[in-house]
Amino acid sequence: MTMRNEDMEGVIFVIFGASGDLAVRKLIPALYQLYKGKYLPDNFAILGASRSSYTDEEFRDKVFYDSEFIKSEKKSDDASTFVNRLSYLPLQTAETASYAKLKSRLEILDEQYSIGGNYIYYLSTPPFLYETIPACLADHGLNNEERGWKRLVIEKPFGYDLDTAIALNKNIKQFFTEDQIYRIDHYLGKETVQNLLVTRFSNGIFEPLWNRNYIQHIQITNAENLTVGSRGGYYDKSGALRDMFQNHLMQIIAHIAMEPPIAANADAIRNEKLKLLQSIRPLSEEDIENHVIRGQYMSSQIKGERVNGYREEEGVPDDSRTETFVALKFFIDNWRWADVPFYVRSGKALPTKVTEVVITFKDPPHNLFRKEMVYNDNNQLIIRIQPDEGLLLKFGMKVPGSGFEVKDIGLDFHYSDLTEADVPTAYARLLMDVVKGDATLYARGDSVEEAWRFVKPILEAWKNKPELKVKGYPAGSWGPPDVGPLIEADDLTWRNPCSELTTEGSSIEL
Repeated sequence: MTMRNEDMEGVIFVIFGASGDLAVRKLIPALYQLYKGKYLPDNFAILGASRSSYTDEEFRDKVFYDSEFIKSEKKSDDASTFVNRLSYLPLQTAETASYAKLKSRLEILDEQYSIGGNYIYYLSTPPFLYETIPACLADHGLNNEERGWKRLVIEKPFGYDLDTAIALNKNIKQFFTEDQIYRIDHYLGKETVQNLLVTRFSNGIFEPLWNRNYIQHIQITNAENLTVGSRGGYYDKSGALRDMFQNHLMQIIAHIAMEPPIAANADAIRNEKLKLLQSIRPLSEEDIENHVIRGQYMSSQIKGERVNGYREEEGVPDDSRTETFVALKFFIDNWRWADVPFYVRSGKALPTKVTEVVITFKDPPHNLFRKEMVYNDNNQLIIRIQPDEGLLLKFGMKVPGSGFEVKDIGLDFHYSDLTEADVPTAYARLLMDVVKGDATLYARGDSVEEAWRFVKPILEAWKNKPELKVKGYPAGSWGPPDVGPLIEADDLTWRNPCSELTTEGSSIEL
């Protein structure tokens, strides 16, 4: 982030659902981080709006002074100035008439801080309001850009399936143009995800090798070691495919596999991401049966303590078939990636929390030292997205001494070594971009629809074919036993960032 406050126009952030968990945990702390770093304009204001009945002072206490997520001296000059820019408006968000109060409050703040009519509307609300709020704003002219710009930020999930995503896009675009809409995916705000593009396109040692001639396969792992816990009622309506794969992981795939854009701007980059998503080979019925695995964690004993199974969690039906784990194999049909398998897995209650991309390169055409090798002889580039952001390049080196014993070694770079400065959080980076009007890291409507189009056959098959079983796996393991052969059938193996936990439990079909 290089633009500082002297370069920016004034802005009012309107946070709908401001009393909710996301605003308290992520949005207000991110805005405070931007303020302390001088990444907000001098003339800014934050207006929280939701159905809760708070005064300005009560709202400030809730989201700032009483918040465990604000890391600061809360009585400092910075804190006092920032808090004074926080205000609150009780609002019936589903009732058009209530927005007259919102318009009036915005006019007062606009004049008080010389904003110039620039408003960001952040929908930190349940998805059923994603169509209602834009319509209500438009009814009162709050989408109008005759004076200042207006931008609409929408959280995931953007639709529940392809049909609802198309309908949502169509509905919102009645009131806001595509250029005004920012579909946020906090994964794209992570420095290491952004660095995927820099790693590829600014280094002559990587881009010439980034294709079917040199890469054997690509695997992506997104693992969480936590269970769904008290979120079972919410999670059971989504599952791993909707919750992680359709949005976060499809965006990571696009960054890894897209063609070089003609420029480093939003339109050029998002055009190439769309082309890539359109190039993913649709899964046939046979592919879904053989190359897609869904699992559900079961109870187990981990280090002597019992962990509940998914169906034992609060709000989860006893016969739930919602997946807490998904793994799949697919191909991309273009010149760069023809016949290169992509393997992706994501799940909860796994041994560790990690998200990483593994680029596995092909063997040399004639390997002189195969007998002397004491490791898997494929070179690998591991891109760690979280939690220990960085790059690891694995290759073979000769062990000192006689002969040609070859050992696996790694060049390991940690992103934290690059700077001593505070790296902005994902939400801080993305909020900064929407202030600047930079949509590079935001999903465009056509790309969202394309991602849903790919997963649609999987969702339909799971719904309509009871013979496609849900595979149980003990909490603390790396998923159902079928996951190994998914990749090992090609004489390959998954890279597991850590060993399985010591668990007591068995894997079965549920």
